[in-house]
Amino acid sequence: MAVGDPRRAEQAASLLTDAELVATNREYATYTGTLEGRCLTVCSHGVGSAGAGVCFEELARAGVTTIVRAGSCGALRDEIADGDLIVATAAVRDEGLTPRLVATGFPAVADFDLTHALLGASAADGTRVHSGIVLTSDLFYPSRVLGQDFTPWQESGVLAVEMELSALFVVAALHGVRAGGILTADGNPSRAAEDMSEYDPYRPVVKKGVDRMLQLALRVLADQTPEAA
Repeated sequence: MAVGDPRRAEQAASLLTDAELVATNREYATYTGTLEGRCLTVCSHGVGSAGAGVCFEELARAGVTTIVRAGSCGALRDEIADGDLIVATAAVRDEGLTPRLVATGFPAVADFDLTHALLGASAADGTRVHSGIVLTSDLFYPSRVLGQDFTPWQESGVLAVEMELSALFVVAALHGVRAGGILTADGNPSRAAEDMSEYDPYRPVVKKGVDRMLQLALRVLADQTPEAA
């Protein structure tokens, strides 16, 4: 499983049995452990597509066959409440990494079976979950010069904005790795103040969603992984 924050990686690893920190450098922290007899890896990838792409590339080169990104996002639809989960079916490639890897017309899509499993686990758990296309963007703070307009994406049915999924989907496709994404909504940037002064991802409702997201993602990964010898 891949997460952005090294502290979130530590939190996810605490849900495993016999979890061990096997490597740490810069924003990348990697743990291994077991869940339901399956050996799983949790790795942090930092913020943004370029740095995350390094993580995804090295995981693929190391032999990983399935990656689920469990992260946070900003909702772009009014019906998505803070703390709700979103399972991504695909990602808009509005970032600078993947055009240097493959033609811009190449789609960034999630693995169908993995997406179905994430949705099924969420529904069975009774968690509020949405599914659809998300926007991957390199931009976190809106530009004072160019601004930031989410209206075209909202009118296109895009559910949320985050910063790494399209990189995961493209890198995974190039390596034949199965990839999926599950996100927790921690606000709605289309309604926030321009300077993002109101943004607070540490509220209890968001923490509850993140906790459920990590548990669900690990459970799905365990179900998708052969039992350890």
